[in-house]
Amino acid sequence: MNLEVTIEDARWQQLEPLAARAIKAVLDFCDLDAELCEVSLLACDDARIADLNAEFREKPTPTNVLSWPAEDLAADEAGQRPARPAPDFTGEIALGDIAISFDTCAREAADANKTMDDHVTHLIIHGVLHLLGYDHIRDPDATLMEEVEVEILGKMGIDDPYSM
Repeated sequence: MNLEVTIEDARWQQLEPLAARAIKAVLDFCDLDAELCEVSLLACDDARIADLNAEFREKPTPTNVLSWPAEDLAADEAGQRPARPAPDFTGEIALGDIAISFDTCAREAADANKTMDDHVTHLIIHGVLHLLGYDHIRDPDATLMEEVEVEILGKMGIDDPYSM
């Protein structure tokens, strides 16, 4: 897998192996060849993600994770699986970009009494699923996305984050 990680906040120094494992789990679940897929990951703090959230979503507040898919793969019908991404002329599959904030992730993990690694793994899976066309705006889509997250996390030995 071609994973480009940009560390803007030094507290994220151990993120790359965790992110690679989470992304590979999603790609395996979706039966995509990880060697062909490209993802960029920005590891930042609340100030940076708040700026990004304001710029791209008009919400000037910090959030845990943001995603920018390379292409719109969302299903037309609510609750259906998204389209599969197709390789470009080079044979590679550019999935898109993700940003993740240390401050919000740490706060959420502590508030939920979860390990930081488990919470971050969940959020990276969530972000990659957004890159692959999953969403949670419509209720049936949210149900599908949650089910997929729980299944992938379970295969990784991580408890269902929604049942805690």
